This record gives sequence, C-alpha cells and structure tokens, in this order.
Amino acid sequence: MRRGLRLGLVGLVVAASASTGLTAPAVADRPQPVTPRAAVAGDAWSQTKSMQREFVAADGTTTAISDPSTGSAWQVAVSADHTQSLRGRERVGIAWSGAQPSGGRANDPFGPGGMNQEYPVVVLQCRGAGDAVRPETCWTSSFAQRSQVSKSESDATWTEDLHAPAAATEKVTSSSGDVPGADVCPTVDRSGLFYTRLVPFVSAKGQVYPACDAKTMPPEAAAEAALPANEIAAFTDGNGSGSVQFEVRTDVENESLGCNKQVACSIVVIPIVGISCDRASTQVPQQMTVAEKSCRRTGQFAPGSNNITSLGGDQAVSPALWWSESNWRNRFVIPVTFGDPPDTCDILDPRAPTGFYGSELLAQAALQWAPAYCLNKKRFKFQHNQMPDKAGFSLMASGGGAAALVSSKYEAQGDPIGYAPVALTGFGIGYIIDRPGNAGEYTSLRLNGRLLAKLITQSYTGSSFGAAHPGMEQNPWSITRDPEFVALNPGLTDDALEAGATLLSLSNSSDVVRQVTEYIASDKAAMEFVKGKRDPWGMRVNPSYKKIELPRDEWPLLDDFIPQGGTDCKVNNPSTYFNDLAAPVSTLRKIAEALLDAWPNVQTRCDTDLSVTPPIYKVGRVARQHYGERFMLGIVSLGDAQRYGLRTAGLETRKGRYVTPTTESLTAAVRLAKQKGKRGPFALDMAKLRKAGGAYPGTMLVYTAARLQNLDKKDAAKVAQFIRIATSEGQRAGSGNGQLPGGFVPIRKSGPTKALHAAAQRVATAIEKQHVPAAPAEAEPESVVPGPPEAAAPAEEPDAAAAPVAAEEKAEVVAMPPTQAVSSEWGGRLLPMLILLGLVFSVVSAVSRVVVLRSRR
Repeated sequence: MRRGLRLGLVGLVVAASASTGLTAPAVADRPQPVTPRAAVAGDAWSQTKSMQREFVAADGTTTAISDPSTGSAWQVAVSADHTQSLRGRERVGIAWSGAQPSGGRANDPFGPGGMNQEYPVVVLQCRGAGDAVRPETCWTSSFAQRSQVSKSESDATWTEDLHAPAAATEKVTSSSGDVPGADVCPTVDRSGLFYTRLVPFVSAKGQVYPACDAKTMPPEAAAEAALPANEIAAFTDGNGSGSVQFEVRTDVENESLGCNKQVACSIVVIPIVGISCDRASTQVPQQMTVAEKSCRRTGQFAPGSNNITSLGGDQAVSPALWWSESNWRNRFVIPVTFGDPPDTCDILDPRAPTGFYGSELLAQAALQWAPAYCLNKKRFKFQHNQMPDKAGFSLMASGGGAAALVSSKYEAQGDPIGYAPVALTGFGIGYIIDRPGNAGEYTSLRLNGRLLAKLITQSYTGSSFGAAHPGMEQNPWSITRDPEFVALNPGLTDDALEAGATLLSLSNSSDVVRQVTEYIASDKAAMEFVKGKRDPWGMRVNPSYKKIELPRDEWPLLDDFIPQGGTDCKVNNPSTYFNDLAAPVSTLRKIAEALLDAWPNVQTRCDTDLSVTPPIYKVGRVARQHYGERFMLGIVSLGDAQRYGLRTAGLETRKGRYVTPTTESLTAAVRLAKQKGKRGPFALDMAKLRKAGGAYPGTMLVYTAARLQNLDKKDAAKVAQFIRIATSEGQRAGSGNGQLPGGFVPIRKSGPTKALHAAAQRVATAIEKQHVPAAPAEAEPESVVPGPPEAAAPAEEPDAAAAPVAAEEKAEVVAMPPTQAVSSEWGGRLLPMLILLGLVFSVVSAVSRVVVLRSRR
C-alpha cells in the first residue's frame, strides 16, 4: 500500500520565536510562473527562528557564538512558495535569509556530494508533520549522510553535543535505542575501537534500515538509482540569504518514504549553525580530548569560497551531523500535502471513461481536472489520452473518439467540426545551464530564430566525429562556441558538449513542433540560413536540411552521415551520428524530466566489455551531467515547466527584444488572435505577433474539437459539459482538483479572453444540439479578440456553479445521465479498433523515418 511523503527540515535552536505569518525572503531562484502558483490561502509558508551556537567551559560558563554583523543570535527566516496539493517531482521554491554564510561550496550539493561544505542549509523530505517528524523518517540517499562509523576521535564530534541526551553521546550508539549487531552491521565494533552513531531509516511500512553501509539502506538509495538525490546541502551567500528549488517525491517515486495524499509529510530545512559543545574536562586547551577540540572548530573555508577538490572541512559545522540535537532543534518543518495520484479515477471510478484524444499541452491541467469529473457522479468520467494532435483529430473525425484536443485547424472530410478554446498556454525552450566556476545557475537565456534553426537542423557538429561531415567542417562543435549565441548570452562556458549541439525535441508530429518551426519560418535571417546562406561568422546549414520546407508539424531525421574510425566500440557500432545527437523522444514530459535530471538523451555513449571473447560493445545514453557543468536545451510545455520549476528562454520578437512566457506576454499574443467563423479556431499570425514586440511567440491555444453532426447524443452532452466546466471552474487558478495549474492563463468571460470564452460557449451549444449546417467557414464573420477595456475593471471570475452559455444561444444546462460503458452501439464496436489505429499512426510515422534513413545508406 502506498504511503504519503513528508519533507522534513531540521535546525539548531537555543532561543526560538516562530510565526507562520512573518515576512520571509522571496524565492529568487525560482522561475517566474505563467500564472501564480500560490493561489489559495495557506499555500505559501514562512517562519522565523532565532538560533546561536554555545560553548561551555570547564567552569560551567557559556560563550555564545552569534551573528558577527549584529552581535546577537541569527534571525533566520525561511519561506516556501507553495505547499499544497503537490505532485510527484514537483519543485517547491525554498528561500531563507539571516543565516550563517556558507564556505567551501561543493561541486554538487545534492546527496552525499554536499557533505564537505561548511554552514550550509540542509533541505530534506520527511514523513510526518510537526513534532512527529524524526531524523529516522527523513530521507537521505546515502548512509554517510545519516551514520558515523570511524576510528577517528576527531570524527566523533557528536559525542560532545551540549543539547544531546547522555545516551546519544556514547561512543557507540544508535538513535533507535539499540545498536544493530555485527551480523547486520559488520562495521559496528562493540569492543570500542570504533566511534559509531547510527541513524536508521524507518520506511512507511515500518521496516528499519540500519544505514551503516550501502547494503543496509532502502532500495531507492541504491547506487545509480533511477532518480538523482533530491536532498540538498544548499549554499548561503555572504549576505546570509539563499534559495533552492526542492523536488518533492510521492510514493510513486519513493515507496520507502511513502508520501501521498493520505500520509502527512514535510519539507525540513536545517540551517547549520554548528554543534554546541559541552564542558571541557579541563581549563587547559592542550589537555582537551580530540573530540572536544573538534567540536569547537568554526570552519576552514572562508565565506563564499569553493571546495573544488572536495577537501574535508570541520565536521562540527558540516551537514554530516544534521541529525545531531544541536542542529535538529533548529529545524523548520514545512507541512506539505499531495494531490490525488494519477490513477485516482481508475481506482475510485469503475465507469468506462470517455476519451478525449490529442494535445499534450493540456496534460498538467487534465491531471487536476480529471478527478473533478470522475469523483462527481453527476459528471462523466473524463480521460485525457495523449497522442499527436493530428492522430487525435483523425480519431475524433472518424467516429472513434468523442472529442479531440488540438491547437490547430485540421481539414475534416464529412461532418463539420467545432473548436472550443479551453486552455491558453504554450511551449517554451527549457534549459538547465550552470555558470562557470560553480557560480550557480544561468537565469536569463536568450535565443533567436536563427539559433533555433541551427539547433534543429543539426548544424553544430558536436565533436570531431561530426566535424568530419562534408560541408560542416568549419561549423562550431556546440552552440556555446557560436559567436552569435555568445553575444546574446555572455559569460558562459565554451566547452564543446555534445548536448550543446542539439535541442531535445519530439519524435512524432505535434502542433508544438509546427509552432516552433513557424517561429523559425517567420525569421528572415533564420530562413536565409536554412536556404543555404552562411551566417556572419561563416557557419552554414547542415546540407541534409538545406531548403527544408517550414513550418511543419513533424521534424524528420534526414542526416545519414556515419563517421569513420574512432574507438573499437565506435568501429563495431557504426551509426548515424547526428541522429544519435538529436535522439528525439515521444512526449514533452520526457523532455522536461530529462532537463530536471540534467540527463541528455544523446545516444553516443560507447562501452566495451573485454571480459568476454569476442568483446561486447554497448552503445547507449550518455551519463547525467554534473552539477556545475550542466548545459541542456529542450522544448517543453509551459505546464510542465511550471510543475518542474524549469526556466524557459526569452525568444526574440522585434530585433533586440526577447520575450519570456508570462501572463502578460501570453495575453498580449491573444489580443492579436482572429477567429475564422463562429466555431472555428483562432489564428495567431506569427508575423504580427513578432511585430507587436511584447507578445510571446510560443503562445498556443488548446481546443476541444468535436463533430457538430452525427455525434452520439450522450457523447455530445458530455463534450458540451466538459467545455462549460473547463471554461468556468476549470479556469480558477489553484492546485486542487478541477482547478487550473501554473503554466496556463485563465480564460474568462470578460477582459482580453472574452472572445475565447464566448466562442467556447457557442461551440458547446452547437455540439449539444447536433444540427449545425455544414456551411463553409468563409461565409461566417471573423471574430477578433478585443483589446483591453477602456475602464480598468478587473477581469470577472468565472462562476463554478454555473455553466455559462452564449447569450444568443441560451441552452439550458442539464445534469448528465449516468455514463454508460459504451456511448453508442456502433461506436462501441469500433472504438477499440480506432484507438489502436490512432496509436499505430504515430508509430508508423516514426518507423517510416528510420526505414527511409536506412534505405539511403
């Protein structure tokens, strides 16, 4: 049974004053959301505590180590930007101020990589809430973060902890009250040769993992685990502030920790101030024990310094002893809740679902919307089946599905189609880039059409293998060595990474690919490059893509260049090099998760197993990039970008102006949209959008498209209900069931999105009536999204209880009849076959490209 997950954060407090309503630092490290994520009361969290370190002398006198800038205790404020209804792998912005500045910045602060820093802020996820959170229920990915087993007295600083109970300061002890025997933990020596302190991990099912070595840790902590470590020893700047994006995990990702909707969990933040030390055995420092001397150390690294060689610092001020009472008592415990798991409707609603097929852009919204349907017996069981937009439309138009979710107009043979706008969102160029010298993440990437054209046409060579491609000998290995990119984004590394030679994209057709290529096609310099003109620095397009037609909804892999020579592994595994670099994937979510993990999908890793004869050569995905050396770009949905805390690049509109996705920039794009006919989609002219300057080029609408004739009445009623609910309560920003997540701009019945809302109601009524004549679209008047109203009146909130309908078509909204397993006899017989055909459509498309490539070799 799955358990809930809680994040726990621990800190040392000598004197504490806490209030959940105090002003706390902003999360500067978190990307700005398209729509505010903290949309409900109690979603954001903040607290302030007073803390300091104490040394007790042999005569009993106490010396306090305080904030040198104030001469008093540190006043540490911690905040979280959102805490409610979280999803697996969602990132929460954590910020703090007033902490002790850190020293010895680690190359990788996640998991065991951050152990050698001094005065960091430790952030953990723990099961439990409030006082129920214990170190034993907090997750770490390595035993070294929770246990100390050493012959060295200098590593036994915990034995001198002023605030720890006597039993916890013995030479050999365990926080569980019983030191595991030698049969379980062979490193534990009861003879007294070792100093041992074990902090076991207790799983959601009650299983105790002693955590004395790698073999006694939970399975999710195994080396080369599927997911990278999420606990972090974060760095505090010289001014005492810092911020991180902390990734939470549910029982789907970490069953041992077991966080879910039913299990209380927390994020625990522990500012490391240092171990407070008990009295010395003598007043003469030279006669102190090694452990006593170690306990009083204050750090070897200067504030703000780097620890590139991972030298060991002073344990007393390191994150290694986060569980020690001196640190644990300073903890901030941030309660978090989790939303319904993705399989909620499958488990709780036995009714057959009504499938809507298509656009992945709606995925994050559909994840929150679906439970609001299946858990309400007056509504039908809505199911979003992601597939290429064109395949979803074909399935709907042929009668295999009640509705399609698309972002473009498609030609249909037969019944007329209505397009109801249900979501305003878009795509972004997501990125994860580190500044040189371990100076943190790059936060303001800028790209133009020509740079995207260079990436998508595989015109960077990637390595010496690609540089041998005829016609590309003088091209840069990576975008990081392209003078055009460097001029827009100065101060980045020029390392020629293969991941910097490509843009991770989709392997199948998608309206997102069309929008990306339409943006490129609208850029004069980009199209001149694609047609064969060198850029000002002499770079030329990959000959395989010269004069490729743009825009297009599917990007082909046309280059068949196979490098010669190289290692034995390469020689024995010849492959199309640029296809290995591009290595597109099937979903936008896979791209987002690859960015989240800094794990390029580049398939150029080549290993040789010489233990057998003949040797075995293995080709596969390159390794995850190291923290501090990350550089990766990919096309993401704005919904995924918000959930996973990904940054998105500013895209050039007017010359020299770069626009990022925000509520304002997406709204500015919608103001330019024109609707062809009362029931058709809205057209976004890319040339006009770029000319407007402040409009975001990646803006896209998602429509519910359905037949206006010959659709089964029950299905027609369901589609109409979906449109009305999606454009009313579904447009209320929030993290709960039925609400609109971050990454979307609400569609409302007043203000700039008024025309979208009105169009949706017209289409809902037409779908429900099912007797709309198949009139040509050209005969209907155009509808233009209005500009801002003259009066500065706030946009009207949609009424969740009402099902608004256009005034000229006052159709009564009625309660839905119980959903049947099959909506119609004819549709029920063909539905499985048509769904299969829709899925086969995308598979055949991908396979055909491989066949063409092989035939050209």
